[in-house]
Amino acid sequence: MATMTTGLSAVALYLPPYRVDLRRWCEWTGTDWDKIHKVVGTGFRLLGPRQSIYTMAANAVLRLIRQNDVDPSRVRYLALGTESSTDNSAGAIIIKGMVDAALKGLGLPTLSRNCEVPEFKHACLGGIYGLKNALRFLATDGGDSLAIVVCTDKALYERGSSGEPTQGAGAAALLLSRDPSIATIDLCEAGTASDYRTIDFRKPLINRNGTGASADFVDIPIYNGKYSTSCYVDEMQQALQDMYRKCGRRPVEHLRSLEAVFMHRPYQRMPETGLGMAYLFALAGGNAADHSELAAICAAADVAPEALRAEISSAPDFIAYAVRERVGEEIFPLCLKTLRAFRQTNTFARDVGSKITLGTDRMLELGNLYTAALPAWLAAGLQEARERNIELAGKEILLIGYGSGDAADAIPIRIVPGWQRAIECIAFDAALEPSIDLSHDQYLALRERSAPNELDYAPSAEFIVERIGQESNAVFQDAGIEYYRYVQ
Repeated sequence: MATMTTGLSAVALYLPPYRVDLRRWCEWTGTDWDKIHKVVGTGFRLLGPRQSIYTMAANAVLRLIRQNDVDPSRVRYLALGTESSTDNSAGAIIIKGMVDAALKGLGLPTLSRNCEVPEFKHACLGGIYGLKNALRFLATDGGDSLAIVVCTDKALYERGSSGEPTQGAGAAALLLSRDPSIATIDLCEAGTASDYRTIDFRKPLINRNGTGASADFVDIPIYNGKYSTSCYVDEMQQALQDMYRKCGRRPVEHLRSLEAVFMHRPYQRMPETGLGMAYLFALAGGNAADHSELAAICAAADVAPEALRAEISSAPDFIAYAVRERVGEEIFPLCLKTLRAFRQTNTFARDVGSKITLGTDRMLELGNLYTAALPAWLAAGLQEARERNIELAGKEILLIGYGSGDAADAIPIRIVPGWQRAIECIAFDAALEPSIDLSHDQYLALRERSAPNELDYAPSAEFIVERIGQESNAVFQDAGIEYYRYVQ
């Protein structure tokens, strides 16, 4: 009996048209453009009037179906991954309703009436959890049906904070199936990890004065910079260690063998830091040859190898750092010092930098898409590989998902022959259009959820929020419920 394979068969993207140019943002705020360009990127998108995370998700799903000639009636699993929900009861069913209405209007079959519609929430990892469960569905009771996972989010930060230039909004939809067209995914090889970190990154549903529920503050996260970076590094390493054990391969050899790595990317520099640290951790846990290579890197950094390995194996108590007095401390100071020296080496360029180059230029424009960041980067990278005639068939690519310090997943995927045909349908550059550069006043107005002046945009072939319910009485209640319409 042949082994059943499941995996990824298509990707589609939706981005709102409202763009903030980060060079202009630097002029508005007096920020160093050279630093922002190098560390963060070149632009990001904001949700506009009559748009929501649900309309973005529905747009991405409908594009996925139409661009890939998917039979909607075969879709029996539609999962939503997001950390930006505005309804604490419904989620993916909202998207199904929108998509079904649009499909009917287009004269196409609707999604299956026997379709599961779960929502997954765990910060930026919700989409990956949705993907893993979609694969489990296909491998158990899914039969010959199809599964769609849509990741949709908006990232907003306080004005003047370090997070402000890393904002973003968008959605990515993934088609999962048996006998996949892009890549096979074997979850038996995937690593996972989780650990509670209290104040790393949260969105408590209370206002900043702690006086009770307030929707005005739902979108603005609480985070602690250095602590959050350390959480990212540690949780990612734990997931990788689990993957190494399952795959039965020497860690550094495994990393070197990868064709490419795509990770959650809150901003441009973070994947480089994460994968660079992963390489140092792999050397520290390796054999004598690995320790010799690590010693050479340590010598350039003026760090004692024994001290570095001790720091890596120390299993720090993160909760002890999650207090006002210690939250600004570096938890891995020797690792970061060593990484700075490692970045300057040819080994870093070959075994780290080269793994995360595909799709990077396009991703500079997207900002932080939270759950959609990883699938969007994967789409950008695969499209670039196709354009450059890089043959990926049979090659292993690593996906590293991450959820705000508390959880991470490391998932190897293998590209299948003929993958280029499916990638043609992504149309990444088309998803960047239309693009409307905002003025400073328009940017501020959109942040405050008001309609900016002179913002000329006519929706076409997309969903909009037509109105929001207002009634709440004994006869009828719809207060706060969004009503949608597909504009052809």
